[in-house]
Amino acid sequence: MKDQPPIKRHQSLVSFSKDHHFGLLLVWKIRQGLNKSVSPDRISDYVLYFFKEDLEKHFKAEEELLFCKLPPEDILRQRAEAEHRDIYNLITRLTVQKQETALLKQFADALEKHIRFEERELFNHLQLHIPANDLATIALRMPNDNKAIDKKWPDIFWQQ
Repeated sequence: MKDQPPIKRHQSLVSFSKDHHFGLLLVWKIRQGLNKSVSPDRISDYVLYFFKEDLEKHFKAEEELLFCKLPPEDILRQRAEAEHRDIYNLITRLTVQKQETALLKQFADALEKHIRFEERELFNHLQLHIPANDLATIALRMPNDNKAIDKKWPDIFWQQ
């Protein structure tokens, strides 16, 4: 992969990009947990907790503040919304199939792919197609919370 210069984000998208860091950290933790033979039940519990406390809110904010600014027929909007639905479906399956390591891997792969898509394609598209005054309004509506979700489940969680 060739080096890409950092992408300048509009202020309204910065907190979404910061959230993506925590989503990628979740992906990493799932993979590390599986590699270290942590119980799939334990990893699933963490994934479900993280989804409820963080990722689900992030998805709703994206849908209510960003995606709706694009026309319904916009192909990148449709892809983002479809990927959200796919991830919701994986979470639903994970609630009843907590022992399925293949499902945890599938979730991690889907979440990583989705985050990379949003960061590399969708956010650039949004910056080009959402009027500046709408972006400014979105920035004002975004909470300025320093993500503490990761502190609730320290690394000891992964140790056997």
